[in-house]
Amino acid sequence: MDVSLLYYGAQWLAGLIAFITIWGWLPLDNWWVRGVDFPRIQIMVLGIIAWIGMLVFWSQWQLIQGLLFAALNITLAFQLKMVLPYTKLWKKEVQDAKDKPKDETHQLKIMVSNVLTSNDQTQDLVKLVEDRKPDILITLESDKKWEKALSQIEPDYPYSVKVPLDNLYGMHLYTKLELIDPVVKYLMIDDIPSIHTQIRLPNDKIIWLYCLHPMPPSPTEAEKSTTRDAELLMVGKHIKENNQTAILAGDLNDVAWSKTTRRFQRISGLLDPRIGRHFMNTFHVDYPFLRWALDHLFHSACFTVVNVERLPSIGSDHFPVMTTLQYEPEEASKQEQNAPTTDADDIKEADNKIEAGKKEGIKVSREHAKEQAGVN
Repeated sequence: MDVSLLYYGAQWLAGLIAFITIWGWLPLDNWWVRGVDFPRIQIMVLGIIAWIGMLVFWSQWQLIQGLLFAALNITLAFQLKMVLPYTKLWKKEVQDAKDKPKDETHQLKIMVSNVLTSNDQTQDLVKLVEDRKPDILITLESDKKWEKALSQIEPDYPYSVKVPLDNLYGMHLYTKLELIDPVVKYLMIDDIPSIHTQIRLPNDKIIWLYCLHPMPPSPTEAEKSTTRDAELLMVGKHIKENNQTAILAGDLNDVAWSKTTRRFQRISGLLDPRIGRHFMNTFHVDYPFLRWALDHLFHSACFTVVNVERLPSIGSDHFPVMTTLQYEPEEASKQEQNAPTTDADDIKEADNKIEAGKKEGIKVSREHAKEQAGVN
């Protein structure tokens, strides 16, 4: 191979990585900007390759190569700052649970699975539920077909909320635990639901559970991330203002290191059990290098972590995820498991985003209604 191709190829890759990183700093909600939030691991890996490639030819550098290498270092540092918290190199945000209680009444197993509406391998999820026995199952993209298939698990899951839709935003909640006043809400867009409910834990404590699946910014769905961001921030603000002990879970169509998700954590006070542990890249099943975490669970500081794991594929484009939490507020307090803190700027930015999201949601809802009328 021509050495000059390696020389200029490394420079070209370095320039591309720097450009993409800086592009993602633009204060815009358009999908062609916000999409840069997702592949930070991939950008970092390619940036390291470019960094090594440039160093190989350092003796041939001139001023332009030196400036390019400096820009690459700055952008690599930023990417590392985003992804390192989701490795064992970082301090755990949620502590490990103490010894497993004998009766397990303080534990809670939650499975989240975006099933993919067109996926016909329904028995794979049924078998997975039967094998892993979660206390709570949340499905996204589930329609009437999935509802019928999941009726097999209902003898073990007497409480449920069912929202079968064929628009890729259906949602089902199955639980062994008592639900208290469950409500289906359409916070931003008229045909995109979320489930809000109280739930009685095995130890008789009552907490809130929120199941979300907002629309992603993409060329085929939402032009902007505005409604997605607003929905998450609206729920986070509600949790904080009402001083709720809560769990929020679902396919958020966002990554944990995005500006919006980090602001949600600060506003809500909820913790991310993946910080200080490992990546939990759930999408896309078929493309190992092009995977990122879209399926999330956040919780109040009164819980510690028993286990967080990605489960085997069920034929969807998302892997299911199982999170096992343990209710031990005394231990959490002793270990200084503090919730993220917010400030006035966060509240102001969240309020602005929520208002913008409501306006955008009205616009998108009208577009969806027109499309549906055209179909009918």
